[in-house]
Amino acid sequence: MLATTVPPDLRDTLIALERELHRPEHSPGRFEQLLDAEFCEHGRSGRAWDRPAILRMLAEAEPVDIHAQDFVLQPLGDDLVLLRYRSAHRAPGGALERHSLRASLWRHDARLGWRLVFHQGTATAPFDATTG
Repeated sequence: MLATTVPPDLRDTLIALERELHRPEHSPGRFEQLLDAEFCEHGRSGRAWDRPAILRMLAEAEPVDIHAQDFVLQPLGDDLVLLRYRSAHRAPGGALERHSLRASLWRHDARLGWRLVFHQGTATAPFDATTG
């Protein structure tokens, strides 16, 4: 039977993994560990990306300060979890820009751990930042 709640340790783990993807200064090897072989993304721009394209983009990306909040996890199967949240880029002066709604599908592999299978960003109206 599918659990309707996510244990706090799993919630913390998946949020931490998602936040790792917000920091392109990590080594490309770490992103290869986190992105499933079947990974794809539908970006807030409307563009679709596959795993090789995202890995190239992350390797070339300039660091961006990402603010993320309002994380909600929803189990979809024994080893599949939907993570939804809001994000925005923090400008040098502190203002939030490029507000987005985000959705990530994380799948657990017994050998490889949690891996991101799908991600979507959708542009949204500005929101007020919280500390969450």
